[in-house]
Amino acid sequence: MPGVSSARAERLVNLVLCLLSTRQYLSADRIRTTVPGYADAPTDEAFFRMFERDKAELRDLGVPLETGRLSAFDAVDGYRIARHDYELGDIDLAPDEAAAVALAGRLWDGPELAGAAHRALVKLRAAGVEVDERAGAGVEPRVRATEPAFAPLLAAVQTGRVVTFTHRPHPSAEPRLRTVEPWGVVSWRGRWYLVGHDRDRDDVRCFRVSRIGVPVEASGPAGKVVALAGVDLVGLVRRSAGPPPVTGSARVWVASGRALGLRRVGRVLGPRAHDGRPGEELELELRGRETVARWVAGHGPDVAVLDPPELAAAVGRIWAAAAAAHIEPVPVGGS
Repeated sequence: MPGVSSARAERLVNLVLCLLSTRQYLSADRIRTTVPGYADAPTDEAFFRMFERDKAELRDLGVPLETGRLSAFDAVDGYRIARHDYELGDIDLAPDEAAAVALAGRLWDGPELAGAAHRALVKLRAAGVEVDERAGAGVEPRVRATEPAFAPLLAAVQTGRVVTFTHRPHPSAEPRLRTVEPWGVVSWRGRWYLVGHDRDRDDVRCFRVSRIGVPVEASGPAGKVVALAGVDLVGLVRRSAGPPPVTGSARVWVASGRALGLRRVGRVLGPRAHDGRPGEELELELRGRETVARWVAGHGPDVAVLDPPELAAAVGRIWAAAAAAHIEPVPVGGS
């Protein structure tokens, strides 16, 4: 849940568990008394604002939130999540897709929320809500990152304190000292970014967490840093670290049933054979020739660049370099 505080993320998980664990429609008042996290709302108005934001967040995430009433005698709407709409069907992944999922799974290897999930289910049962015991099985929803700077940066965001750290704008650049008012730590395209106000440049900046050195020093009183109201953290990262603009298009041949990643982002122009192999012709956006060349080259003999020639040459150079790296040197002389 990019851009969401840990407290709110935990509350959203509790809400999903609650609505997934019952066949009843639960009213907002009942949700307030049974879902951990809502009891902190000081007033009814604050609770309903919080609940409306959470409902919108779940729907944005694709969670099928249903609204209805148990009977015609009910005066207020209730909420639930239909399991058959929420659960995934059978998934058949290609090897490259399975590898991507395995890498993503490394972020979700911590059981920190298992205790919170269990407490949520216990509280639901104590409140008399019909709970399906299988609904919370295996839920470990908190993201863990491997970068050393991640934990102190997230702690600074949560406590609202200024941070000082060294940062490399590029892997080969010299580290520079930065003092930042942190607004949030968000994930975008598989990488973590710190978003905040850079005091040295007096501007809003995004920093890739993997390029931030440790130690990260927090200073100043807690609560001093507050993010701008309504700021879109993910949008800031997208504009800062997003892909380059489209500069043209390329046509590639893809073997039948292969290179599924290319097929998802390309447009199929029609069937086409290449060197006697059946396949399809795709059109791809060019956002950077070398980047696209590396992407295409990774699929080996299952792809062929038809146009432009510059992209075909770039792919050929990558293949030639890979072949040269795997050729064993021939010994000179004999023994």
